[in-house]
Amino acid sequence: MVTAGRRKSIAFYIALGACLISVILVLYIGWVLLSWRHGVLLTLLGILLLIIVIAGVVLNTISLVREIHRNEQKDAFINAVTHELKTPVASIRLYLETLQTRAVDEEKRKEFYRIMLEDSDRLLATIEQILRTGRMGAASRKLNLVRIDLGPLVEECLARSRTLHAIPPESLAFHPGPPVSILADLDEVSAAISNLVENAVKYSAKDVNVRVETELAGRYVLLRVKDAGMGIPKTELKRVFKRFHRVPGPLTARVKGTGLGLYIVRSVAKRHGGRAWAESEGTGRGSTFFLELPVAK
Repeated sequence: MVTAGRRKSIAFYIALGACLISVILVLYIGWVLLSWRHGVLLTLLGILLLIIVIAGVVLNTISLVREIHRNEQKDAFINAVTHELKTPVASIRLYLETLQTRAVDEEKRKEFYRIMLEDSDRLLATIEQILRTGRMGAASRKLNLVRIDLGPLVEECLARSRTLHAIPPESLAFHPGPPVSILADLDEVSAAISNLVENAVKYSAKDVNVRVETELAGRYVLLRVKDAGMGIPKTELKRVFKRFHRVPGPLTARVKGTGLGLYIVRSVAKRHGGRAWAESEGTGRGSTFFLELPVAK
């Protein structure tokens, strides 16, 4: 099924090609009619024709390169999602087969149940990321705006991450600014904050050291998530928010992910009239991610 965005792209390039052909035909007919009387016009028309043809070739090449890049990103995304879905399913199946075929003592049984629940949570989280990305792309979906106290929401997201990754409070600390409320979609903002925190934890070194801060900045509240992890090259600071994009390199390859988390963060920020961006001094020097949202009036 062809999406609306892809239909627009196809229509654009068809229209562009038709326009180029029309202009070339007009110029050619004009050249035939005027060449016998105006040598100067012949030269100018030839130069203009050459520029138009070159511009068309350049645009077509750029379009092809972008399409190839998008296909590569989609292939990488499919591979990542396949791994993220297959691994927990295989793990759950293995433990279920063990419980079915062997006598397992009560303590071991409880451990198996715990691992299967963790794998189920991981599986559900991956599916939710994919579904959420689809919902973000639906322009017709409206925000369910409610007044939210940001501090308690951040605390809730941090507590969930500490439990999931077995992190002590001092390794994932929250330094709140003044109490502030926002008018936002609770589900979307919670997902954005959780994605920023999860991203900081995943890309940290073995010793997790993540600091989350909030502060008022005029009509906006700024959420800052700072880690001491692998860092981001300056050329990648804007690209990391693109859908499916993951920073290339051996360090990133060791971290599991789908390339959707930061895209969701940026989409949530835009839908709420805010913005999201990242700062880093480079590879191995940590990263800081910012989420800016309007304060409720």
